[in-house]
Amino acid sequence: MPEPTKKDEMSNGEKESVATDSSEAPMPTPEISLEVSPPPAEQPVETEGKDPQPIEVLKPVQPEPVENGSKEPEPEAVVVGAKEQVESVNSEVKEEAPSPCSPPPPATVKEEAEPVVTEVNQPPEPVVTVVTPPPPPPPPEPVVTEVTQPPEPVVTVVTPPPPPPPEPVVTVQVTPPPPPADKDDDGTTNTPSPPPPPEDANTVKKLSIELPNDSVHVSAMGRKDSVWSLGEGQAPEDLDKPVDTPPLSSLLIERPQGGSITVGGDISFVAKVEAQDLLRKPTIKWFKGKWMDLASKTGKHLQLKETFDRRTKIHTFEMHIIKAKDNYAGNYRCEVTYKDKFDSCSFDLEVKELEQSQSVDIRSAFKRSSEGHEDAGDLDFSGLLKHREPKQDETPEVDVWEILKSARPDQYEKIAFEYGITDLRGLLKRLKKTKKEEKKSEAFAKKLDPAYQVDKGGKIRLVVDLADPTVELKWYKNGQEIRPTPNQRKFIFEQKGTQRILVINNCGLNDDAAYSVAAGEEKCTTELFVKELPVKITKEIEAVKTTVNERIELECEVSEEGAQVKWCKNGVEVPTGPRSRYRVKSEGLKHWLIIDDASKEDTGTFSLMASGGTSEAKVQVELKPLKIIQDLQDMTVLLGQPLKMHCEIFPGNVPGRWYRNGQLIQSNDRINILQRAKNHRLEIVNSTIHDAGDYTFVPEGYTQSLCAKVHIVDPPRVHLESLNFPDNTVTIVAGNKLRVEIPISGEPAPRVVWMKGERVILDSGHRVRAETFSDYTSLTIDIAEKEDTGNYKIVLQNEAGEAGASIKVKVVDIPDPPEVPLVTEVGGDWCSMTWEPPIYDGGSPILGYFIERKKKQSSRWMRLNFDLNKETTFEPKKMIEGVPYEVRVFAVNAIGVSKPSEPSKAFVPLAVTSEPTMLVVDDVTDTTVTMKWRPPETIGAAGLDGYLVEYCIEGTDDWRVTNKELTEKTKYTITGLPPEAKILVRVRAINAAGASTPRTLQHSILVKEVIEPPKIRIPRHLKQTYTRKVGEAVNLVIPFMGKPRPKVSWLKEGQTVDPTQVTIRNTDCDSIIFIRKAERKHSGKYDMKVEVENHVDTAIIDIQIVDLPGPPQCVKIDEVWGGNVALDWTPPKDNGNAAITGYTIQKADKKTMEWYTCIEHYHRTCITITELVVGNEYFFRIYSENMVGLSEGATQTKDSALIVKEGMQLKNPEYIDHDFKEPPKFTQPLINTFAIAGYNATLNCSVRANPRPKVIWMKNKIAIIDDPRYRMFSNQGVCTLEIRKPSPYDGGMYSCKAINDLGDALVECKLEVKGGFTFSELMQRGVPLHLIDKYMSETKVVEQPEK
Repeated sequence: MPEPTKKDEMSNGEKESVATDSSEAPMPTPEISLEVSPPPAEQPVETEGKDPQPIEVLKPVQPEPVENGSKEPEPEAVVVGAKEQVESVNSEVKEEAPSPCSPPPPATVKEEAEPVVTEVNQPPEPVVTVVTPPPPPPPPEPVVTEVTQPPEPVVTVVTPPPPPPPEPVVTVQVTPPPPPADKDDDGTTNTPSPPPPPEDANTVKKLSIELPNDSVHVSAMGRKDSVWSLGEGQAPEDLDKPVDTPPLSSLLIERPQGGSITVGGDISFVAKVEAQDLLRKPTIKWFKGKWMDLASKTGKHLQLKETFDRRTKIHTFEMHIIKAKDNYAGNYRCEVTYKDKFDSCSFDLEVKELEQSQSVDIRSAFKRSSEGHEDAGDLDFSGLLKHREPKQDETPEVDVWEILKSARPDQYEKIAFEYGITDLRGLLKRLKKTKKEEKKSEAFAKKLDPAYQVDKGGKIRLVVDLADPTVELKWYKNGQEIRPTPNQRKFIFEQKGTQRILVINNCGLNDDAAYSVAAGEEKCTTELFVKELPVKITKEIEAVKTTVNERIELECEVSEEGAQVKWCKNGVEVPTGPRSRYRVKSEGLKHWLIIDDASKEDTGTFSLMASGGTSEAKVQVELKPLKIIQDLQDMTVLLGQPLKMHCEIFPGNVPGRWYRNGQLIQSNDRINILQRAKNHRLEIVNSTIHDAGDYTFVPEGYTQSLCAKVHIVDPPRVHLESLNFPDNTVTIVAGNKLRVEIPISGEPAPRVVWMKGERVILDSGHRVRAETFSDYTSLTIDIAEKEDTGNYKIVLQNEAGEAGASIKVKVVDIPDPPEVPLVTEVGGDWCSMTWEPPIYDGGSPILGYFIERKKKQSSRWMRLNFDLNKETTFEPKKMIEGVPYEVRVFAVNAIGVSKPSEPSKAFVPLAVTSEPTMLVVDDVTDTTVTMKWRPPETIGAAGLDGYLVEYCIEGTDDWRVTNKELTEKTKYTITGLPPEAKILVRVRAINAAGASTPRTLQHSILVKEVIEPPKIRIPRHLKQTYTRKVGEAVNLVIPFMGKPRPKVSWLKEGQTVDPTQVTIRNTDCDSIIFIRKAERKHSGKYDMKVEVENHVDTAIIDIQIVDLPGPPQCVKIDEVWGGNVALDWTPPKDNGNAAITGYTIQKADKKTMEWYTCIEHYHRTCITITELVVGNEYFFRIYSENMVGLSEGATQTKDSALIVKEGMQLKNPEYIDHDFKEPPKFTQPLINTFAIAGYNATLNCSVRANPRPKVIWMKNKIAIIDDPRYRMFSNQGVCTLEIRKPSPYDGGMYSCKAINDLGDALVECKLEVKGGFTFSELMQRGVPLHLIDKYMSETKVVEQPEK
């Protein structure tokens, strides 16, 4: 709830009573009687209170009957906003009304057994709701309202309605509980009520006071002590809004009943609505008090539920209050709305507080009471008297009075918030009444009054008297300094002697604020309240009676220009948005509600509501008389043609509805309903048979109607297009049943005749008959025959005309079998066959053929094609050579598959070989050419008989056979060739099936010995220094080119190579240099020279034989200090024919002489060994290292280095080392092995030796070195040789040799490789031709004994 401003605290004419001092004697009277008479006419009475909610004055209205005897509906209320102003006691006494307090309005509450009891336990101040009943019912017994609020006084404030009708006198009796035995009442006081005026006994009415406690202090709004609060009231901006209540009707069949619960309990309220006559669910709202909608308060304390019983057609609405708090007590209302129907029901909730003793202190005393009159906010001594306890001698823990007396005025609100005081204004009034010695101001002789009030548009003077006229004075409005402006006369500053005056002219609502004046360091403040007078209606609205489509203007005049008013229809506010039919206009004091185009729905009661009154008038809108200018005409329309119906009526803007045969016609894609002024049209795009009938147009709101008849005519038609038959031809398989249904149309139904040629088909036929139905005709042939093929004609006749059509019936069957197939050509696994189509195709085109074959000895046929073969030729494949076969054919059309043809003659597949491969020129002389080739890749079942070699002179096609008899070899020399002739050569493979495709040499051959300059092709790894270790084999193959056969010579360092040391073997295409066991003397540069006549080519091969280096020299200990030893040495004399790459330093304790490596790969010739153990004596040795490895021996220091501690010496005993050295010995020899060509093979053996031996693998006594086909492994003495994808060429004697310083050992085995390579595979592997020839000849020799 927004925080109320101070302008709401006190209204003009407010009356205040000064409570008696606490020292006065208490009032022991147990009953207080308050009699109130109404104030004089035209005088508004307003009340005081912190609560920002308005005080509601409800006008009595005529009661409406309510079903089931439920409580009477609430009357319509007019809300009058109340303002409060805090003034001094003297000014209040002058301005108060003739009566000492405000009288309450009459109220009627119907009770059966007990009086209405409203119990309020909420600490914040209550809100008072006054219910004014309808005019006089019989006077029932008075209702007693009991307010039970232990910690705070209760004051009831009742505001009367406006004065025009004379109001009755109301008597309120407040009966406190009986006083306790100990009547020590010094701590409480009682304020007697003023004497009542004369009372008219005939006007006594019952009073019902609702205490919903809807007011919550602004300081409590931000607290999270509850999820929802029923105490939030109406916002200040809603004070001026009137209550809109639709007319009441009976919707509720069961109304919620009031009840009472204790704090923390649960309660449910149920309302039921019968939905028998409702088209949709009604709308229900639950309210607390007058305005608070509980729909937004749902949560853990409030739940709203809705259910619907489909059997009984009853809506059930429930409101559940869970764990109620004391501020949930009050009056609740349930409103049900459905279209223009409205129903309402009020009920009360009483929340009882658990009994507990509470002390009465100053903070609870100044919380708002609910029975307050003009002293609301002061001590409610009657309430204190009720709740006092015997011997109440205890004082509050905090004396708020003393805190307030010593605090500045701007700290009052903070103190009130801190100590939970909600009625701060009443507390301040009480504080003002106490005798307090005020501190004399040094700057002000007289300060501003606490508050001022002025009427809207009036003038106010704020006067302050200064003690020092010379002091600088500043005026502030809401904390902003007010500065004088020369052109505006709003604020005028005056001074008279020591008085300083601020004059505010033409006061408006924006001048309602807090004003302060500062003189030096001192400041005094006040508040200005601007009172806005109610707006009255000076000219009432006049009743209007008109017809539809006319303009309506409702005019009303009010007392104030620019006043805010609200137009309502039947109690509901009229929408005035941009899309609304209603327009609102104001000019000066006049206000208009304009309806440009009136309709019958505008009939009702229109009212204008202002803050000072309401004006009502009835508006009645009637229909204009109907005049038919053009009536509907009967029509006859062809089927499918548009149908247009038209009529013209007056008035022109009356809508209407179209009916066909009593059924409402709705607009869609085919039907258009149009209205333009007084013209009404019904247009149907394509008329159908169903569109015929009686049409009626009914103007809306009138009982008259326009009628016409529509008749649809349709000539007969045959709808062959719906059959989707190509060329209207129906195909049927012979022997099947045919039934053709052809749709027909016509109105009336046509007569149908079927004919074939000149013969009429009757419906009584046996096998062929015709039948006719309402929308189609059919032709039926039970068993189709070839003779049924032909044209059938249909003739239709009716009153509208005649139509005809024809269809063709085609009877089809499977074709005859094809002719006997003929095999024209035979291959190795295939043949070529052909056949003739069948004589009769069965009346349907031949779609293709199926072919089957079988072995002659077998009776099982196998289909060769699963997709139809559309040609009359076919090539069966995947047959077995040498096996006789037969074939046959099936013909296929759309009907099915024919019978098979007769089988063909038996045939045997045989295939020639493929062409020879790799035809190359082996040698050329002046009269001969030697050719080489490889056998065909494919040799069929007929085998290979031999080869036929042919040649021809280039430029001619005269191929001559050179060998009269077939040669089985793959090498042949053609002799007797003319010198310097160019010839072409081809070779054929011959077998029983014939000659293969020839393999022809791609280029011609010149019959002449050609000199080819020599060219040495040095392998890539020999273009740099070729390095080998001592003892390893050197086997280098250097290929070269040149013809005739080149002459090869070798030199080493310019000298002839010693054949005893180096073996050199030369062939036609390469030269091999071989050293079985390399030594360092074999190192050097070898010069190779290849000569062909005068042509020479040379190459240099650099061979480096390396060995292990010698040990370093002169290893000595330079210095010993602490745990460090400095060593120094010189490089070895023998570096092993390779650069020294590093040194390995080891140390050994003299006790154990176990050597440990200190550092490896050390490059320098001096080092410092650190972290030696004190007390140990160390020897050191050093190995030299090159690319081969560590030197075999190490140089040891002659002297030892003793790591001693000062004053200590250690003698180490001498030990004799055990000699673990032994020569190599094979513990597992090699085993003879068979390998499969193309699959990896391994040879394994194991050897034991110390020191570690050097392992050498050999094939045929030649060491295996850098051959990528071999991989050698050695792990823990197990030696393995892996031969990758061996060929027969890799077979032979393999040996493994282990060597160390103490000796050597040798094991051997034989490896045989089964299977072999083809000539092309050996060529791809780079095997020389002479080795390939040798291998191929060896293979043949091995195969012949096996055969």
